[in-house]
Amino acid sequence: MGKRSTSRRLAMQAVYQAEISGNSIDETVANVFSSQEFIEETRDFAAKLARSAWANRGENDKIVTKLAIDWPLDRIGKVDHSILRIALQEIKEGVTPVTVVVDEAVEMAKKYSSEEAAKFINGILGAYLRSAPQG
Repeated sequence: MGKRSTSRRLAMQAVYQAEISGNSIDETVANVFSSQEFIEETRDFAAKLARSAWANRGENDKIVTKLAIDWPLDRIGKVDHSILRIALQEIKEGVTPVTVVVDEAVEMAKKYSSEEAAKFINGILGAYLRSAPQG
């Protein structure tokens, strides 16, 4: 698994833990990293992505609410919700090609959630990309 793929998985785990535990994002990032050693580049990217996704969760949740027609946030699984938060944040930061972000999010959903969740996440991210201002 590539460094960035690992970083995205770690960021998703930190955001998920922060959501369900009520602990700070810094505490959950530290907790995620405590399980094993990671190279600095992987840790740095994961921590930055987790912190920015957490800081912007309100804005990103509004996007999901708007695009997930007839599917309120409280019905979206916490893992799926965390994947969406991470992916939307990374897309908005504009550093990684959007196709990579979407593919990675879908693969994460297949691995940690379900095939249906993968389709749902792909649909939400696709709708976001179609509706986002191009520039």
